[in-house]
Amino acid sequence: VQLVESGGGSALPGESLTLACRYSGYISNNVVVGWFRQRPGLRREGVAGVYVGGGDPYYSDSAKGRFTLSEDTSKKTIYLQMDSLKPEDTAMYYCASAGWVSDPLAESGYRYWGQGTQVTVS
Repeated sequence: VQLVESGGGSALPGESLTLACRYSGYISNNVVVGWFRQRPGLRREGVAGVYVGGGDPYYSDSAKGRFTLSEDTSKKTIYLQMDSLKPEDTAMYYCASAGWVSDPLAESGYRYWGQGTQVTVS
């Protein structure tokens, strides 16, 4: 299984960025993909997650109303659109995947991780 993130970069407060996570290597269609971030000096935290192909996305409180998950199953890609960015959204963003997790926003259940993509808002 491989996960490759893209789309990070710099943005001004209030602007938008869209991250992409392309996953590959799964034989089964049962896949859950989560987005996590690690802000400077803080522990990694869950931002959003979704069971691919079905179910509503899960969002952290900080992401609700500003971030939107979408998926393109034909491209095996999960997108995280981040609107109204704030300086406190500055972080390394990671996507992760597993066959199943009990909590899509908890990192403990995820088996595979991407290399991360940096988002800087200032």
